[in-house]
Amino acid sequence: MTASKRLFNLLRDVKQLAQEYYELTGRPLGVTAEVAEYEAARLLQLELSPVRQPGYDATRTTPGGDQLLQIKGRCIDSANSKSSQRVGRIDLEKPWNAVLLVLLDEHYNPTEIYEASRPRVTEALTAPGSKARNDRGQLSISKFKSIGRQIWPN
Repeated sequence: MTASKRLFNLLRDVKQLAQEYYELTGRPLGVTAEVAEYEAARLLQLELSPVRQPGYDATRTTPGGDQLLQIKGRCIDSANSKSSQRVGRIDLEKPWNAVLLVLLDEHYNPTEIYEASRPRVTEALTAPGSKARNDRGQLSISKFKSIGRQIWPN
């Protein structure tokens, strides 16, 4: 069995375990980020960065050179969807070119991927007014969608 096939099977099992854990406890298992990174890499043909790479999670090769991408993931229960949920912390001090937001359904399957450029994210995070934005580097999902563009499905 190839490594990519083994990884696909392993993540399928992780998704099932995470669903069962949530059903039993009402709490997420904490695998959303890993699943989101894998799904973005798989669907968009990205190269995942080494573990604990400061600032970015994946690289996209373009004719203009490599782009460094942060990947954020949120699991949204379709029965209880909240656009006020927040995207994880985005660190403006680290190197990256864009942020991808991978939205997953209650089964941890990707439903949408949005991309926002560094200038748009920086502008949104530094706009006056919100403690979550300014102090914690977080945006709501609805705000992220408004400053980004949907890139999957396209």
